[in-house]
Amino acid sequence: MSVSVRRLTVGDEADWRSLWAGYLAYYKTELNDAVTAKIFRRLLTGSPHFAFVAEQNGDIVGFVHGLPHASTWSVSDYCYLEDLYVDKSVRGSGIGRALIEAVYAEADKRGCGRVYWHTESYNEQARRLYDTLATVTDFVQYRRG
Repeated sequence: MSVSVRRLTVGDEADWRSLWAGYLAYYKTELNDAVTAKIFRRLLTGSPHFAFVAEQNGDIVGFVHGLPHASTWSVSDYCYLEDLYVDKSVRGSGIGRALIEAVYAEADKRGCGRVYWHTESYNEQARRLYDTLATVTDFVQYRRG
């Protein structure tokens, strides 16, 4: 089964929302509909966020969101891979890799010198993929709010 990766469009909203709900459930998070609607609109504008979906046999089976931003460590921008989700039924089939590679291509196009992301330490299946695409760092995340 081949997969194609393309930009998110307004016609993808129902499928994106379904996958987004799965993503939020995985992270045990709930967002109200107004927040989800705003996120979707923000992703469609392409400034600064961008989004891609993976399509297989006419079904949207995954998404990725990127956020280019200025860096105080480089003259080039960085790109934060903010969200990545692949439907459980097709995990391990190369879709996650294709979505990350789409982010890499978009980051290169925008002149970003680095692409980075984080994941839960226990997300072993995803980490096996990430280990083939990037270098794990020693940074620990802190947050407020």
